Amino acid sequence: MSFTTTLKNELVNIESSKVEKISELAALINVMGEFNGKIKMTTENVSVAKRIFRLVKQIYQINCQITVRKGYGFSKKNIYLLEIPNNDILNDLGIETLEKQSIPADFIVEDEELKKAYLRGIFLAVGSINDPKKTSYHLEFVFQNASYASFIKDLLNSFAFNAKILEREKKHMIYIKEAEMISDFLKIIDAHGALFYFEDVRIYRDHKNMTNRLNNCEQANIDKVIVSADKQIAAIDKIKKEKLYDALDEKLQVVVDYRLKYPDASLNELTDIIALETGVKITKSGIYHRMKKIEDLALKIKK
Repeated sequence: MSFTTTLKNELVNIESSKVEKISELAALINVMGEFNGKIKMTTENVSVAKRIFRLVKQIYQINCQITVRKGYGFSKKNIYLLEIPNNDILNDLGIETLEKQSIPADFIVEDEELKKAYLRGIFLAVGSINDPKKTSYHLEFVFQNASYASFIKDLLNSFAFNAKILEREKKHMIYIKEAEMISDFLKIIDAHGALFYFEDVRIYRDHKNMTNRLNNCEQANIDKVIVSADKQIAAIDKIKKEKLYDALDEKLQVVVDYRLKYPDASLNELTDIIALETGVKITKSGIYHRMKKIEDLALKIKK
């Protein structure tokens, strides 16, 4: 079962006030409905079909007629067709025209709680969210009507979700990609079970990514140390080959000896080793400048 299906199965069991139910049902019918004397809706999700049936029954004491058909082509899912006897409830739901996906009357989304209920209905109708275990975070809604898509985008952005619209195959896709925004969306539509799952996975992924970045950074530092040490050892070998070791002053000879003795050590590690074994403190900067003198000498010999 997909994350979206699990989420919708949770949403259909949410209890709300009558006015919130009206806003949610308004969204479902506005997006999914066909108006021709009767209100007709089609869905492949049995939970959404049951939710619509219950909302209509609870608000208007009307029974929807439900017909179940087998899916066509490659789809093996059942298709649920719902019919509401007449259009009389459309005005009550803020649907003022018979055009599909029309902008609702203001009273349907006049306060924050009604906006949340309306967005819950929109998600049940046409929403989907990637499983957070996958590579990217992605919440989307797809609409046919451009002005209605713009209305839903503005509704989402009234909660600061940073939603955007993308034109795709003559349809209008609203999407949100920021993980924190998707988490907040789950919160406002009261999908608390899905929210906990989403956050658990997100925290795990963030921790894993941070660990990987630290490991990569550590590996890069190790590689840098090895390259630097190899360069220093090559310079020392050239000086010794030309029998110039004895011409070095005592401080340079100490650094040369310890670099050869500990070829894999970083400069920080060499400072600790020299201080521990000789009792003479030396800074990383001091070792660096001495190594630089050795490399410069080797370069002069090469020239």
